[in-house]
Amino acid sequence: MKVTIIGGGIAGLATAYYLQKQGLEVVVIDRHQIEDGCSFGNMGYVSPSHFIPLATPGIVAQGLKWMLKSSSPFYIKPRLNFDLIKWGMHFWKSANANHVERSIQPLNSLLQLSRELVTTDWKNELADGFDLTEKGCWMLYKNEKTAHHEAELAAQADKLGLKTRICTPAEVQELEPQLQVDVNGGVLYYDDCHVHPGKLMRTLYSYLIKKGVKCWLNTDVKGFEINNNRIVTVQTDKGDIASDAWVIANGSWMGILGKKLGLHIPMQPGKGYSLSFDGMKNNLQHPAILVDHRTATTPVGEWLRIGGTMELSGHNNKVLPKRVQAVVDAVKLYFPDIKLPSVNPSSAWFGYRPVSPDGMPYIGQAKGLQNCYFAGGHAMLGVSAAAGTGYVLGQLITGLQPEFSLDAFAPERFR
Repeated sequence: MKVTIIGGGIAGLATAYYLQKQGLEVVVIDRHQIEDGCSFGNMGYVSPSHFIPLATPGIVAQGLKWMLKSSSPFYIKPRLNFDLIKWGMHFWKSANANHVERSIQPLNSLLQLSRELVTTDWKNELADGFDLTEKGCWMLYKNEKTAHHEAELAAQADKLGLKTRICTPAEVQELEPQLQVDVNGGVLYYDDCHVHPGKLMRTLYSYLIKKGVKCWLNTDVKGFEINNNRIVTVQTDKGDIASDAWVIANGSWMGILGKKLGLHIPMQPGKGYSLSFDGMKNNLQHPAILVDHRTATTPVGEWLRIGGTMELSGHNNKVLPKRVQAVVDAVKLYFPDIKLPSVNPSSAWFGYRPVSPDGMPYIGQAKGLQNCYFAGGHAMLGVSAAAGTGYVLGQLITGLQPEFSLDAFAPERFR
């Protein structure tokens, strides 16, 4: 059986990893070289702690407030775009307590499975060539209201079997001895771990090539030949490819390919920025999400990456310096004596997170096409959920029963 995966990001490569393990012939198509993209510049979190979907009660009102500030963590570029308007309507309808309640268990199952696979299969078979660090992750906060909210989330996490510790400012400082910490407190999620995302992508790609996975890079998909509700071939600028099954895993461009297939897969690119620094003699000991400022930090030895923002402005190459500077300023608020080298905000890395309207990924088979599957829309959970996504898709494609129900991730759940 031959399976072709369209998209060479972390979700596509993770799916290729589990399909080739089952003896299938695998081809990966990517429109670029596999050396950049959102899977390279993200924060590298493998986070079971992120079991709450992006669409939550109150986020619409908060988002409207943030839109009035040029340096806020969230921004939508005003424009008359039908896809954006329709996506926004789906998001508004999803941002409620019932959706959150329904989503927690399937999202938790996916994230917990992914964490287990990364720390077993990937750690062992990829020779840990990606700086896997199993020390947990901070949720750090400055105001009392956030402290109360994070305590409630920690209680939910405990019920899901996660290990947490709510810390006072002094306890946070004790666990971060190399830097001064200015916070109201923090929650340490012990089950979270992190990787160097660039090293993970390069290690995984090299492993797949050695295992016989074929990659068509710098290859654009132009269209599909469909017969009897099955994709027969894909037309590319390098020639046609025939396959028995297909996995659409092309990140924030998924909605565009969905249209070519006659499917409605709402997707918006959520641009995020990051900056990386080497030679940090005094560095964080744990990755940290700075909750009140929606900023994240990832330390690996003397290397540090900081990142943040969610910018719904379409696919464009424009960097907004004020938003990058806000990420730097936030880090300095929480760690006043951190020595960050001076940077030009305009030179920041950026990538497009694939954001679905309800904050849940698309994982599973398309109803209208018998041999077409989707793996994407993970937003900020790409690395966190990739291994589990690839694993359950491998089960589905080969006729096995997935580890858990995929109903919450149905690709055609929006009409």
